[in-house]
Amino acid sequence: MMSWLPLLPWIFLAGTALALILAITVRRHYGTVFTLALIGLGASFAALFPAASAAPARVSVLLLVDRFALFFFGLILAAGIAVVLSSGRYVRRSTERGEEYYVLVVLALLGAGILVASTHFVSFFLGLELLSVSLYALIAYVRERICGVEAGVKYLILAGVSSAFLLFGMALVYARVGSLAFERIAYLLAPSSLTPASPATDLIVLAGLGLMLVGVGFKLGVVPFHMWTPDVYQGAPAPVTALTATVSKGAVMALLVRFGAVLQLTPDDLLWQILGLIAALSMIAGNLLALHQVNLKRLLAYSSIAHLGYVLVAFLAAGEAAVQAVAFYLVAYMLTTLAAFGVVSALSEEGEEDRDVEEIEEYRGLGRKRPYLSAVLTLALLSLAGIPLTAGFIGKFLVFGASIGSAMWALAVLVALNSAIGIYYYLRVVVALYLRGEESGARGGLASSGGAGGPPGSMAPESIVPGAAATAVPVTPDPTARLRRIFVPAGIALALLALLLVLLGVAPQVVLRMIVAPG
Repeated sequence: MMSWLPLLPWIFLAGTALALILAITVRRHYGTVFTLALIGLGASFAALFPAASAAPARVSVLLLVDRFALFFFGLILAAGIAVVLSSGRYVRRSTERGEEYYVLVVLALLGAGILVASTHFVSFFLGLELLSVSLYALIAYVRERICGVEAGVKYLILAGVSSAFLLFGMALVYARVGSLAFERIAYLLAPSSLTPASPATDLIVLAGLGLMLVGVGFKLGVVPFHMWTPDVYQGAPAPVTALTATVSKGAVMALLVRFGAVLQLTPDDLLWQILGLIAALSMIAGNLLALHQVNLKRLLAYSSIAHLGYVLVAFLAAGEAAVQAVAFYLVAYMLTTLAAFGVVSALSEEGEEDRDVEEIEEYRGLGRKRPYLSAVLTLALLSLAGIPLTAGFIGKFLVFGASIGSAMWALAVLVALNSAIGIYYYLRVVVALYLRGEESGARGGLASSGGAGGPPGSMAPESIVPGAAATAVPVTPDPTARLRRIFVPAGIALALLALLLVLLGVAPQVVLRMIVAPG
């Protein structure tokens, strides 16, 4: 009889979702649900340590709880805790019914946790759909925001189409290979098992893998499946954008690493070459499209496309160095993204209710008014740019080293060139943070002096009519100026994220020692 100890983190997380539903049923109280969600996530994270003592353990043919799965599940839970902390005041202010929000966040984390331990297409699809369906609702959770509802509908339609591609591809592979288990499929496609009618050269198998690649490519948001990314990032509430950008992509990438480890792709394989092309296009397109963005959330969206391209380069490299590069880069990327969107969430708590503080112009001069938040955002942007003494620099160094070690010269050159391009648009935001604020226009940038009796730093709303009398124009205080005190749990989360960004940039071995290959 199998021990339940390896599954303890997943059991606690599922129990947290049930506890939240019961709490909401008995009595609606936002503070209670928020606290229960944090306690449940903390208990699930603590359960990783006893589960590790019993790993590796196979749970039927569907899941494999090994140290690789536990590492990524711990990363997902940590990201979930950061998202919940940054959501506390934000969600309560944005909607009257915020309790179900935390149920959806926990279910999304549970779906991601199933993905990182999956060794079978059935568990793969179930985990992916649990994650995706939760994200549909979270993206459009604030129903009063038209852009959020629009983003939710876009994600729903495109994700549904990608799931159809994924299922059809699985069906084709199963029809020719006769198995849905990763290891069995890899064995049947291995050169040693080939027959004159080899499945590895069968057009149906190749078509099935290609269709599955479409589904996975959409979830990762890489070129040419990236069109949804900027619209969803911009339309979703800032904490949900952080969840989508980190947990969703990190879980799918972890599963891809596990599947690639058993498939053992080589540069001679067509699938390897297609993934190499996708990685190259993602790096180039993501960075070039980010160059002229004036919206911070859209800039980070296009940036994420490029970063997933870097991760794919590490994935295509061979050996243990590739696994280390992928895992560490995902750690660095998730920390920086959570920190960046955490700052956006904190600034948006006291802004206009129908939108986030997301235009780069609105951050002009923030360094003088909000030095703590500006410092965290600056550190996150420097890490994304790959500046030394940050986790992002170590991540890019490992990716570059893995690509050189596998003689992937073209991709290594592209990593270096695109990293240089990325420095420009990240530093553009950093420079804006510490420039003196100036009077801005329709989108409500920071103002250096009050108008019509408004306080210094006030901003004019979007409804300004050209030619109207100055005394007739209502002036709304700048949201960054109104934010007198950061929500304490969110402030603690941002401080820890900033500390980890520096710590891993100076002592990366703290994480590198925990990274192991799947299996």
